[in-house]
Amino acid sequence: MQAFLNELEHESIGTRKMLALVPADKADWKPHEKSMKLKDLAIHIADLPTWITLALTTEELDFVKSPYNPKDCNSAEELVAYFDKNVEEAKQYLQKAKDAILEETWTLKNGDIVYMQLSKLDTIRHSYCQMVHHRAQLGVYLRLLNIPIPGVYGPSADESF
Repeated sequence: MQAFLNELEHESIGTRKMLALVPADKADWKPHEKSMKLKDLAIHIADLPTWITLALTTEELDFVKSPYNPKDCNSAEELVAYFDKNVEEAKQYLQKAKDAILEETWTLKNGDIVYMQLSKLDTIRHSYCQMVHHRAQLGVYLRLLNIPIPGVYGPSADESF
């Protein structure tokens, strides 16, 4: 579990930087008609650590039985606060969890439709990959809005000398 804790801490730094730049006045903006709105993408990113908690505390998420409603955030400050709360909760569960739980199965479904059925280890890994993937999407959105991008794994082009 320590490796997951370390990775969550590391990925949280860059994610927090990106969420802090989301402009509230562009909430409905999207780069393409098939793209998510900026606000929806940012909320999804801020919510992703809850999937770590779900993996460690439940056997499944069935949208029919448990409607999934992330918190509505209307500013960068609210996004960062929501993200930080979710990260801290995930850390608490990671610190308490025993390695054996990682072998158990976790399912994401909507009634009879199964979207994903993975080990809890792979579900947590999937959550981390989703955080990185959607954070990169957010970087593209911010770039297209001419907002300087912070470095995540080193300096960005906006921070280069």
